[in-house]
This record gives sequence, C-alpha cells and structure tokens, in this order.
Amino acid sequence: MANNEILSEIKKAEEDAKKAVSEATESKNQKIAQARTEARQIIEDGEEDAVKTAQNALRSGEAEIDAKRNEIVEEGVREAESVAMKSQSNIPKAVNFLLEEFEREIRV
Repeated sequence: MANNEILSEIKKAEEDAKKAVSEATESKNQKIAQARTEARQIIEDGEEDAVKTAQNALRSGEAEIDAKRNEIVEEGVREAESVAMKSQSNIPKAVNFLLEEFEREIRV
C-alpha cells in the first residue's frame, strides 16, 4: 500500500468516526428530548390524578359533613320538641304557682 492510500484510509476512518460520533450525539439528543417529553407527560398525569383524588376526598368529606350536620339538626329538632312538650305540661303548674304567689302577695 502506498502512503496516499494509507492517508486516504485514515481520512475515511476519521470521517466515519466523526459521522458515528455525530449520529450518536444526535441519537442521544433525541432520546433526551423524548425522555423529557415522557417525564412532562408523567408529571401532568400525576397532577391530574392528584387533583381528581383531592376532589374525590373533598366530595367524600362534604358528604360526611352533610350527614353529620343533618344528624345534629335532627337531634336538635327532637330535643326542641321534647322541651316544648315538657313546657306545655308545665304551663298549668306555672300558672297555679304564679296565682298562688300573687294571692299570697295580696294577702300580706
């Protein structure tokens, strides 16, 4: 082999190496871009899932609060009705007591 042929082979090998490095760099950049896109999508999906989970928890909490509120209101209504019934039965006693006290004051 002549020197020219050896130099030509070396230059071709250098060009092939540069081309391989360039292709590898381009492939690496494409894979990085793809990984970033996938990571962004994973983050967006995670955020959507978090929002849905939070909304479901909120709805569940609101339902529990409404049920508890209704229970408390019903208990309050029952107690108010009970107090009203007791007070109705005590009206005659109260009237008698007031009349007796009034009459006693008049007699004094």
